[in-house]
Amino acid sequence: MISLTPVLFVEKIEPSLDFWVRGLGFEQVMEVPGEGGLAFVMLKQGNIEVMYQNYASLEEDLPKIAKEAKGSPNFLYIKVDDLDEMIKNLEDFEIVTERRQTFYGADEIGYKEPGGHFITFAKFKE
Repeated sequence: MISLTPVLFVEKIEPSLDFWVRGLGFEQVMEVPGEGGLAFVMLKQGNIEVMYQNYASLEEDLPKIAKEAKGSPNFLYIKVDDLDEMIKNLEDFEIVTERRQTFYGADEIGYKEPGGHFITFAKFKE
């Protein structure tokens, strides 16, 4: 295997861009316009990529899975070097899991991004 890139399906892509671009420093490296907004976007920071596709585009592209994907949130777990900086950058976004120390050695916090997906950031002791 070479890489793993999540594709997050949403009603509208634009509300999620602020979370990834302004909050997390991702760059929008590709976009596909659609009717009434973006149909698809690829975001990248270093070696990490995230893709978004709207439901209307998914229905056209892959109708067999569109119904199952609609309304099903994803859960992403991202390891970070500096959790305090991440929290500072995301202060305008909804926290769904307060910062905590886990039994498996992580200092972590969870957010719900504007598209309805759950993102947990974790810092492990070195």
